[in-house]
Amino acid sequence: MALVNKIIPFSCIDGPGNRTAIFFQGCSFKCTYCHNPETINKCIHCGKCILTCKVDALSKVNDKVVWDDKKCVGCDDCIRTCNYLSSPKTKDYSVDKLFEEIKEISPFIQGITVSGGECTLNSKFLIELFKKIKDELNLTCFVDTNGSIDLTDHKELVDLTDKFMLDIKSIDEDEHIKVTGVSNNIVLKNLKYLLSIDKLYEVRTVIAPNLNNEETVREVSKIIKDKCKYKFNAYRKYGVRKEGLDFHGEKGPSEEEINKYIEIRNRYC
Repeated sequence: MALVNKIIPFSCIDGPGNRTAIFFQGCSFKCTYCHNPETINKCIHCGKCILTCKVDALSKVNDKVVWDDKKCVGCDDCIRTCNYLSSPKTKDYSVDKLFEEIKEISPFIQGITVSGGECTLNSKFLIELFKKIKDELNLTCFVDTNGSIDLTDHKELVDLTDKFMLDIKSIDEDEHIKVTGVSNNIVLKNLKYLLSIDKLYEVRTVIAPNLNNEETVREVSKIIKDKCKYKFNAYRKYGVRKEGLDFHGEKGPSEEEINKYIEIRNRYC
């Protein structure tokens, strides 16, 4: 079983073609600029969110908070109330149950992309799911990851994955720890490993205020050269928790600043 936060049946921004994007609950990072921090932790079933629901879509059954998606109106009051960077709006899936949902829309998609949170924390689940999808539906399987688990120790998952999409938060270890709470040693190891086996579809960096974005873009560009795409995501304040707003502010990078990083990237591709 794996806990899923959201499924987007049709997405054109999570890899090539029309794809189903599956967002798993739980993350190994706690990024200051995260715009969906409710995916970081799993619900501790304190029940505080139940009191905020105006349509009785939340209840407690056997000491666990249960979400009724048919009653839910998507106001997200429950998420705003949670002090634990979590959400009651999640569902436990077996591989078979998730496969059946994908199968229903399989004629209209090129593949699936698993994301999060951090999807690779469910590596055994992904292995089973990817095997079933490839054997029975012949769809491509992409992994969108923060690179926190050592992929050299997960060869079966790597072999089954068509391509990876990897976030590089910062090239500097101290800055990476400040942003995520974790070292970037494994992340950079994964970057070089995936490049060496031609499994990297895209690298992404969030361009956020009060970070050494220029150093990160320059050094990452030197590593990837022309071997994969390098995408810049502009920081935005929406959904960011108070600590992140205090660190990065409310204003994102200008178009001029983004263009400067594109020029740096172009020097090495």
